[in-house]
Amino acid sequence: MTIRVLLVDDQALFREGLETLLSVHEDIRVVGQASNGQEAVEVAAKVQPDVVLMDVRMPVLDGVRATHLLKRTLPQCRVIVLTTFDDDEYVFDALRAGAVGYLLKDVACARLVEAIRAAARDESILEPSVAAKVIAEFSRVSSMVPLAQMEELVEPLSERELEILSWIARGAHNKEIASQLFIAEGTVKNHITHILGKLGVRDRTQAALKARELGLL
Repeated sequence: MTIRVLLVDDQALFREGLETLLSVHEDIRVVGQASNGQEAVEVAAKVQPDVVLMDVRMPVLDGVRATHLLKRTLPQCRVIVLTTFDDDEYVFDALRAGAVGYLLKDVACARLVEAIRAAARDESILEPSVAAKVIAEFSRVSSMVPLAQMEELVEPLSERELEILSWIARGAHNKEIASQLFIAEGTVKNHITHILGKLGVRDRTQAALKARELGLL
């Protein structure tokens, strides 16, 4: 299956360079470009991308508000924020708006390609430093909640599931986890499905946050 990608950034040179880098991968096709958030929403409605690489700071309409609009109009579209800024405000606002990933522009091309493929599989992708911010913030908030209010798991996680959960919290994707644990990527995916079910969450980011809330990390 070809993954249809929309590039959104106010720097034309960056967009064109990114398109060139992605064009060498047969399963990825850039179907459009936009220079601001408003244009991104309009172009996305026409080209129906599977994945959007979205900058944060842009004229007319910023990336956070554009992400919110895209998730409302094209819920099947997956947004990965790709920016130079890892400020807490941008990170949390983008994830709240519906972004499934947050990467910095100094990311290696191979890592970006894997992130696009992961997003197309409906997986969440976070820069390790960003994942640390999210967990730290959730830890701060959850520490204010009385322990008696914490949920208990109906079915506990296995030792292997806890191990995989710790890698998820670091922002690792399935291929990295499989390599680190010397198991098949398909096995990792099966474990993650079980983890999400046991925690009662819908994606990897929520799993990391819920695990932190329950004291599993």
